Amino acid sequence: MTAATHSTLFPQVPDSADAVLDGLDPEQREVATALHGPVCVLAGAGTGKTRAITHRIAYGVRAGILQPSSVLAVTFTNRAAGEMRGRLRQLGAHGVQARTFHSAALRQLQYFWPKAIGGSMPRLVDRKIQLVADAAAACRIRLDRGELRDVTAEIEWSKVTQTVPADYAPAAAKAAREVPRDPAEVAQLYSVYEDLKRERGVIDFEDVLLLTVAILQDRHDVAEQVRSQYQHFVVDEYQDVSPLQQRLLELWLGDRNNLCVVGDASQTIYSFTGATPDHLLDFRIRHPGATVVKLIRDYRSTPQVVHLANGLLAQARGRAADHRLELVSQRESGPDPVYTEYTDEPAEAEGAARRIRDLLDAGVPASEIAVLFRTNAQSETYEQALADAGVPYQLRGAERFFERPEVRKASIALRGAARFGGNDSLLDDTVDLPSQVRAVLSGEGWTPQPPAGSGAVRERWESLAALVNLAQDFAAARPGATLGDLVAELDERMSAQHAPTVQGVTLASLHSAKGLEWDAVFLVGVAEGMMPITYARTDEQIEEERRLLYVGVTRARERLYVSWALSRSPGGRPNRRPSRFLDGLRPGSTAAVGRSAAGVSAGVERGTTRRADAVPRRTQRTPARCRVCGRTLTDAGEMKLMRCEDCPSDMDEGLYERLRGWRAVQARRSGQPAFCVFTDKTLMAIAETVPDDAYELARIPGVGRRKLDRYGAEVLAICAGQDLAEDDGDD
Repeated sequence: MTAATHSTLFPQVPDSADAVLDGLDPEQREVATALHGPVCVLAGAGTGKTRAITHRIAYGVRAGILQPSSVLAVTFTNRAAGEMRGRLRQLGAHGVQARTFHSAALRQLQYFWPKAIGGSMPRLVDRKIQLVADAAAACRIRLDRGELRDVTAEIEWSKVTQTVPADYAPAAAKAAREVPRDPAEVAQLYSVYEDLKRERGVIDFEDVLLLTVAILQDRHDVAEQVRSQYQHFVVDEYQDVSPLQQRLLELWLGDRNNLCVVGDASQTIYSFTGATPDHLLDFRIRHPGATVVKLIRDYRSTPQVVHLANGLLAQARGRAADHRLELVSQRESGPDPVYTEYTDEPAEAEGAARRIRDLLDAGVPASEIAVLFRTNAQSETYEQALADAGVPYQLRGAERFFERPEVRKASIALRGAARFGGNDSLLDDTVDLPSQVRAVLSGEGWTPQPPAGSGAVRERWESLAALVNLAQDFAAARPGATLGDLVAELDERMSAQHAPTVQGVTLASLHSAKGLEWDAVFLVGVAEGMMPITYARTDEQIEEERRLLYVGVTRARERLYVSWALSRSPGGRPNRRPSRFLDGLRPGSTAAVGRSAAGVSAGVERGTTRRADAVPRRTQRTPARCRVCGRTLTDAGEMKLMRCEDCPSDMDEGLYERLRGWRAVQARRSGQPAFCVFTDKTLMAIAETVPDDAYELARIPGVGRRKLDRYGAEVLAICAGQDLAEDDGDD
């Protein structure tokens, strides 16, 4: 590791306010020095937005213009808030509050509840899904697991958009929501859910915001007390604010304008949760005198990656697209993105695993590689492929690093060794800080070599290995540091949630990858039906899918691999095609008709497209799993339905009976048994799926090319609700 890397990990605190500005580019410096009045920072991916706003706060504090306790910086995730606190600490800006919206509101609610409401604050429920299940039982509405999650999401959306149960149905229709049940049923469940909360004396996370808003609106004395505490506000990821969060921000501000917001409309990917970029795009309308700074210098990605990212947005439509930022890479040239077409999904996963193995052998750290997919359900294939290739990996979305049990135990052991090390025989033969840490953690399960395989044992080892690596970096950056110094550093990081990097390839959904970056990124499953996802139908939904792919592309610093499979499983029909978003950008493709190519050259070609037919097939297929409960399926009939026989069915009974009647006619015409037309299980699968076109119909097990050609048009007509004449005559 180089000295430069060490200085990045453990930088020296700037010795003056002016020194805080050192190293900022002209636009970042403009952000850092614009300390008064409303400020809007439009920051593209990789342009150093967090650097700009943390240096802005630190400069204001160090120059004596801002009082640390009067600044509230808010963002959307605990990880982002922790990173902001860590950077402010490194810049010498102690005492600044950096929190999520929920964390800041909860703190205020706890403080003001006795004064504004009286008594003890209700208990906060961590997971509302059990309450939703209880509400469904009370309403005698049966929900399967998927519906339970979806209804819970609808309740969350309703609350952040400030929609009451009585208004849910029209509001959902206006927002073009994909409603999991009849809107009237969802509204009923929402209403009973709220009743149950009141009966049990509990509140949920959305209530934290709603109740804080209510108190600030109704109690002017409380609002004035909050406003006297916080004089200056900074909001990160402003494109993701919901109407409820915006209302809370307005109440915090009052009639003042000391507000700085930063965001990028092209990275709006959470509209399904109620987020909207309108507040960012309308900022200059609400604040005509605002200072607006655009950050377009991309320090993260190579020109090749940036070119592809710009190309994706150049084809976009809609309001966010009208405000897109065209990035300009500040890095040296790198390799072209690589596009690969595979025969099936297992082959695609194996291909990615082989390439990752090659990168690891070439010296790329595992922690600098990520595999990003559209849905979490895609992860299993890649977990298996990486395990088969002997590649360590970690799933994004596990508990925070310092909350892991093994990390907590290791921290306690290190603290004890620092306090009583002179009497610890484990440290007798140690010569420096790293060897002391290795000795202590060997008692917690760390070994010089990782354990074989994957799973919980490997994950625990990876966590301990991350602490060992952190100790090595710390000792190299601060020669002479003691075990006590390291423990103090761990305590600081624990409070800031600033975790060291675990050495493993990251597997993550595109949504959970937001805000992260890696040297090498594999974007997998970039095919129609997955990107954009099948259920994205409206223009707004399609454009959000494009932005999601843009977010994925801009996670890559140097190497980008884009792939898709022609079929889902080995031997399946090769009826898939690459995502429309790649049209005109991948080699051999042409731009879609009617799309603007402003800002990029039409028909850009990058990298090499290779068919992977020569790639050896998997010796083991990925097991089929029930789409309801996740159990491995072995029965042929259950595999055809993609669910257990006794798991809940969402089959359209009327459609099933119409299909059975049609099948009887076809069987009489051909003189064959009915099952030779379609089996009962295939008809049930069709009635559960209700395909809209031949592509969806062909994906149902039991519908081959011959039957699709012979019966497809009539089956689709029946699914569409058409009545076919039941002619008993011969063909």
